[in-house]
Amino acid sequence: MLNPSPDKSKGKPEPVDIHVGRRIRMRRVWMNVTQMALAKAIGVTFQQVQKYEKGTNRVGASRLQQIAHALDAPVSYFFEDMPDAAAVDGGDRSGQKRLQTEIMEFASSHEGLALIRAFSRITDQKVRSRTLGLVKALAEQNPS
Repeated sequence: MLNPSPDKSKGKPEPVDIHVGRRIRMRRVWMNVTQMALAKAIGVTFQQVQKYEKGTNRVGASRLQQIAHALDAPVSYFFEDMPDAAAVDGGDRSGQKRLQTEIMEFASSHEGLALIRAFSRITDQKVRSRTLGLVKALAEQNPS
């Protein structure tokens, strides 16, 4: 018999569930779909969508297929760029894995998606370059 995961005994979500949830949220926000609209499209409550996005509740295969269809994405999209377990749950990480996790967290945030959307609409290369320079200068003034 297989032993249960140590994380589940503590009630913590599994790293894969956290990653899939972040990807669901990122795609949903990118597509300008509300949690309520996604919930209606897949036949669940918006609270259930919230739990999927946080990784609190695991998304089953058939439900993930419904979500993929509703968000016009292949199922594989939700597993892309998956960091190792330690990178998702806060354990020891290599620099590259930490960067991947930070990028995922930023890209799935409301501000991150708004910035990505706005920046991607800038077509003038000089303006894009100057905007990037401004953001870098602001980041240097306010170190974390």
